[in-house]
Amino acid sequence: MQDHHHLQQAAHDHLWMHFARHSSYDQADVPIIVRGEGAYIWDAKGKRYLDGLAGLFVSQLGHGRTELADAAAAQARELAFMPLWSYAHPTAIELAERVASYAPGDLNRVFFTTGGGEAVESAWKLVKNYFKLVGKPMKHKVISRAIAYHGTTQGALSITGLPLLKQQFEPLVPSTFRVPNTNFYRAPEYGDDLEAFGRWAADQIAIAIENEGPDTVAAVFLEPVQNAGGCFPPPPGYFQRVREICDEYDVLLVSDEVICAFGRLGHMFGAERFGYQPDMITCAKGITSGYAPLGAMIASDKLMAPFLEPGAMFAHGYTFGGHPVSTAVALRNLQIFEDEQVLEHVRGNEGAFRSTLERLRDLPIVGDVRGEGYFYGIELVKDQATRETFSDEECERILYGYVSKALYEEGLYCRADDRGDPVVQLAPPLICDQTHFDEMEQILRVVLDKAHSML
Repeated sequence: MQDHHHLQQAAHDHLWMHFARHSSYDQADVPIIVRGEGAYIWDAKGKRYLDGLAGLFVSQLGHGRTELADAAAAQARELAFMPLWSYAHPTAIELAERVASYAPGDLNRVFFTTGGGEAVESAWKLVKNYFKLVGKPMKHKVISRAIAYHGTTQGALSITGLPLLKQQFEPLVPSTFRVPNTNFYRAPEYGDDLEAFGRWAADQIAIAIENEGPDTVAAVFLEPVQNAGGCFPPPPGYFQRVREICDEYDVLLVSDEVICAFGRLGHMFGAERFGYQPDMITCAKGITSGYAPLGAMIASDKLMAPFLEPGAMFAHGYTFGGHPVSTAVALRNLQIFEDEQVLEHVRGNEGAFRSTLERLRDLPIVGDVRGEGYFYGIELVKDQATRETFSDEECERILYGYVSKALYEEGLYCRADDRGDPVVQLAPPLICDQTHFDEMEQILRVVLDKAHSML
């Protein structure tokens, strides 16, 4: 590896990082991560950090798993590449069968992509194509939730409900509409009754469908636990009511599980965790634990049926979708899930994770601790009693100017974000246990206590 000084110079001169404020590195080093082992990562200077975000909600089995590296190498030696454009290869077939066996109900058809945004893009294209084939060509509109993030491609970004993330890329794909999310902490209605709030939030989808015209609405895209805004779980009965609404109006329910699938919530799919049946699931990230890029759109037999007719074709695909190396890694990854009982581990430890983070409620700056499984958000506030949030200036100065940097300096890699309200997000590798939870809590306590003094 090149020396640290040369890497820094090359990073400053040539590397265009994602979602990065490059001006913040004018007088500072770019963080360079060079190694990972278990739940920890190391930078180029040899400093160790607890990976409190599993990379980016990805590294389910942790770092340094030689079994997954070996699976990739073995496949590359045998068949490094073959597209799925009217041809197939064994690992794609085997993985499609395995994923379908985990998916709920009749979600038996697996369309591979290289990532989550592509999976969402594929789902919207399939939705529109499907309704044209079954004689309902006007059904093309999509409903999603406020503050929700669904990807960065033009279509997925259009479904995303974060105005500040979209403005610089407009005009985007038309025909997407927003409904309220399930942020009970800041519920505008029924703030004292979780179940009634969930019913109200679900019913807003029916109202949106009626307002747009049921003959024009094709799909609703929802995450099991909404990521952006800081991990909003669904209230009891929410998804069951959404399913009723979708059935009533002949609208497809797409469960966007790019983050929530493959153990993040203690189940292979979040839909299983919350007991609802989607028409499609979009997934990625944890399917390979990050050892190779891969995503998937999983569709019901009903959605596949028109494409089995003579001459029919879903005219869509990606060069690297279902790449042989990626699918081989995914197969080995999912086998390890079973061999090491990873889902059982998450379900057995999620209560301890929650209770450990709940300790932070004694800090005046902590307003809410919410999430499920190994997926949590801590919302920061100026005043616990009134739930007053930060101003834009305070967000800039405290969240970005201090909290984000200080957590990293103290040895915790996680996310501090204000897409919605200021939150710190935690989604550690699924192998983590109480020792890791305690380490996270201790670092958070030090940093957030200091942050409160800056208000």
